[in-house]
Amino acid sequence: MDIFRIVEESYDKMGEDYHTSRNNEKFNRQLEEFARLLPKSGDVLDAGCGVGHPASRFLAEKGFDVTGVDISGKMIERARENVPMASFFQKNIAELDLPDESFDGVICVYTLWHIPRDLHSDIFLNFHRMLREEGILVLNTGIHESEGMSRFFGEPMLWSTSDPKATMASVRDVGFEVLFEGVISLGGEKQYWVFAQKTAKRT
Repeated sequence: MDIFRIVEESYDKMGEDYHTSRNNEKFNRQLEEFARLLPKSGDVLDAGCGVGHPASRFLAEKGFDVTGVDISGKMIERARENVPMASFFQKNIAELDLPDESFDGVICVYTLWHIPRDLHSDIFLNFHRMLREEGILVLNTGIHESEGMSRFFGEPMLWSTSDPKATMASVRDVGFEVLFEGVISLGGEKQYWVFAQKTAKRT
């Protein structure tokens, strides 16, 4: 089973329905905090950008140079329409090959649970590689360890999450200082959030 193909095709089919049904303002406070931690007009990667709203649009309107990536080609098409001042590419987050020290910030929210959890540590290490010194990482995951498939807006979807303590340990192990970690309730849902800063080169 090619889990990435399943996720891609499912979001191609139902991503627009998902986007229009969600509360796209629910994590504005977290976006504001992320923006506050970044250098003015810095370079930001939105990893799992969807249709570009809210994160890519919010950050681009704040004056940041935004690059968005998503596994779904349909989502990338919409992101380019929705946020023409940013750059968007269809890419698998588990295989990102963007240059070293390209970004001042990376945000990866509402995305990691669609990637097998045994790949999460390697993804964090790759984010660390792509961030400049003192760069900021923001991510969220589920609040319990779990892995399985279910129907999401009528399509098959992977849900894969490590225990929050394991997620935090993985972030630290690859060279980040954790600035904040904890469970946040937003829009009637709870997620585990991490804000971290790159403080050491991984050798």
